[in-house]
Amino acid sequence: MPLPSVTVHDKTFELFISDEQIQSKIAELGQRLSADFASKKPLLIGVLNGSFMFASDLMKSINIDAEITFIKVSSYSGMQSQGKTKELIGLNEAIEGREVVVVEDIVDTGITMEGIVNELNKMGAASVEVASLLVKPDCLQRDVTVKYTGFEIPEKFVVGYGLDYDGLGRNLKDIYQLKQE
Repeated sequence: MPLPSVTVHDKTFELFISDEQIQSKIAELGQRLSADFASKKPLLIGVLNGSFMFASDLMKSINIDAEITFIKVSSYSGMQSQGKTKELIGLNEAIEGREVVVVEDIVDTGITMEGIVNELNKMGAASVEVASLLVKPDCLQRDVTVKYTGFEIPEKFVVGYGLDYDGLGRNLKDIYQLKQE
């Protein structure tokens, strides 16, 4: 049973999306990916740190041959996007000619995702699609296509299921939104 609210650092968050809803949506996304890439062997690239739970559960829901790796980029500090993407760290796999699915926890401004997609295209990927558990359409500042969207959410700060507030809250199995004071 999910907790109705949690406190992370100095903020109170209330239940927003339950683990049951998350797992149901991931199963749907896994079926779509399996169908769309049935004759291919996609490379899923999880964006650390936030996507690790989503990437793991998504990978388990795919029933075709697929590989997974992780990269690290950052554009957040505290609760604010910094407006620029740092370089991709940790990508050791050959991308040229590969079908790539970038797995992200949340697409907010789209700045980070735009940078990742552009970089992967420069590296010669055959195709680059984006799977994100959460998308904030009202916050998008870039024209980023998220083909595999779990949930579209309003402009609220969220924690849980890999998402953090200054390093804490990632371990919560449900997603919580910042409570209005």
